[in-house]
Amino acid sequence: MTLSIDRVSISSQKQKIVDEVSLSVRGGEWYALVGQSGSGKSLLSQAIGQMLPANLQAEGSILFKEQDLLSLSSKQMQKIRGKKLSYIFQDYQGSFTPFRTISQHFDEYMRTHGLSSAKTREEKALDALESVGLDQALYRQYPFQLSGGQLQRVSIAIALLLCPDLVIADEVTTALDSVSGHRILALLAKRQKETGCAILFITHDWRHVRRYANRIAVMKAGKIVESGGKHRILDHPRHEYTKQLIQAAPTLGQGLPLGVKKVEKT
Repeated sequence: MTLSIDRVSISSQKQKIVDEVSLSVRGGEWYALVGQSGSGKSLLSQAIGQMLPANLQAEGSILFKEQDLLSLSSKQMQKIRGKKLSYIFQDYQGSFTPFRTISQHFDEYMRTHGLSSAKTREEKALDALESVGLDQALYRQYPFQLSGGQLQRVSIAIALLLCPDLVIADEVTTALDSVSGHRILALLAKRQKETGCAILFITHDWRHVRRYANRIAVMKAGKIVESGGKHRILDHPRHEYTKQLIQAAPTLGQGLPLGVKKVEKT
């Protein structure tokens, strides 16, 4: 098991926001955590990497490759985050410093994780850009010179650069138009297949869940109300909240936007 979350709660001084959530992500699978805004799913993903706001505290157990992440020091966590566990965020633009080139972002990321050879760092960065379908000329450009879709592709390239065991993708298509969003997820699925990583996919879009997920957990008001295999959840939902979400979703069977190819899960 790549990730095992056992009875994790997240609280402020005033209230409990996430209430004893348990779930597990297997190696190589695409696990979708679905819920409306405010359900607590993004806070849970932040707790995994010890990235919660200072006013929130997490309790319980988060085992990643048999190591309890909540018990680690900040320094120990830094060695894991990015190398073995990486994130792709909804606010991809906020992940980049505007006046540092794409090459400088790659370089800092790799130096942080111990790659000392400048030549090796550049070769790996250029290969990573090519792997997500970007021209290597973008390597010397600044973030503000790239489109939103290009920047999100760079985010994927960096997240998968060091072949992590788990990638947490938090609402990665929200800031993109429909066509760009579909292409980004098709690319992420392709790279997942190539690297063998597991993906914890935080989303509210059931169309993406149907296309890519292996298993699903549905979260409401800080609790998991239903979980199981994709087809069981989508075709035979048991909890009333899950039924409401699926019924309210855009037609799940609708086709892909023009020019976007479907990526089959294996």
